[in-house]
Amino acid sequence: MRQRIMASLSALALASVLAVVLPMSSASAASCTTAWSSSTVYVGGTTASYNSHNWSAKWWTQNEAPGTADVWADQGVCGGGTTPPPTSGCSYPNWVAGRAYVTGNIVKYTDGRFYIAEHDNPGYDPVISTWYWEPYTCGTTPPTNPPTNPPSTGFVVSQAQFNQMFPNRNSFYTYSGLTAALSAYPGFANTGSDTVKRQEAAAFLANVNHETGGLVYVVEQNTANYPHYCDTSQSYGCPAGQAAYYGRGPIQLSWNFNYKAAGDALGINLLGNPNLVQTDSAVAWKTALWYWNTQSGPGTMTPHNAMINGRGFGETIRSINGSLECGGRNPAQVQSRINAYQSFTQILGTTPGGNLSC
Repeated sequence: MRQRIMASLSALALASVLAVVLPMSSASAASCTTAWSSSTVYVGGTTASYNSHNWSAKWWTQNEAPGTADVWADQGVCGGGTTPPPTSGCSYPNWVAGRAYVTGNIVKYTDGRFYIAEHDNPGYDPVISTWYWEPYTCGTTPPTNPPTNPPSTGFVVSQAQFNQMFPNRNSFYTYSGLTAALSAYPGFANTGSDTVKRQEAAAFLANVNHETGGLVYVVEQNTANYPHYCDTSQSYGCPAGQAAYYGRGPIQLSWNFNYKAAGDALGINLLGNPNLVQTDSAVAWKTALWYWNTQSGPGTMTPHNAMINGRGFGETIRSINGSLECGGRNPAQVQSRINAYQSFTQILGTTPGGNLSC
């Protein structure tokens, strides 16, 4: 009896070891969903398979390979229907950051995929600077006139690029709210050369980034300041209340006279209902574009004119907060804005130009 018990225990132990060390059969793996495609638009919750894994998109994305961007959540191993990088038979050189490329050059990126240059560029990242690069299927004939793939909104910043710029943004600051606001000022990021358009968009978003902590803050955080933004000398006063005109939105619009001026320009009663700037995303973005396109602030020109007339990013800082930051008053704040601008121009695949500081 004791020998039979010991033998049974030994068999059970061996089975346990085998259960641990034997690999899971492919039959037990989840089925792969539809293979990921670089040209397909995915929205939050949609799935795709790539490199023997299923992936779920967290938000809108296109041309961002699963496993190379935070937009994708790994759903685990799947069996069949995989889409490995198309490397077979390819001998194109590895992409090198900072190396100059001309239209038609084909490179192998760090994710194992291939990209063809749509435009000459000084070594921009193929995954980030999608205006300059297009995914390329190895073995096909390179197109003689590669498409430029402009964003479907007509805005020079795609939703994927916007998400990359503001990965931790407040859900209030939507891309759709921004694009809906563009009709109020059609010349914004739509004047001059492609380079100028991208530079202006980057400059606007870099300043907005600084004012809101990366599009995190919708309203001014120092509530003690709220009662100070009512200029009682104005004939129209402060109908929404003395403490109702605190900073809100992408540029932190404040003071009763600014709410009135912006509202009058936009055809919205912001003097009577300033809360619209913190409850309606499109209205919030419109107030930021109103300031950018029409107000000189402590500067000598509007930020829009500064960018389209070649005065440089530094002049936009002067128009927004120059009395507190420019002329050596707060170099750290100025540098923070410059750093964001340089990062955003890189994402948009353009150069920052000169005159970055004020």
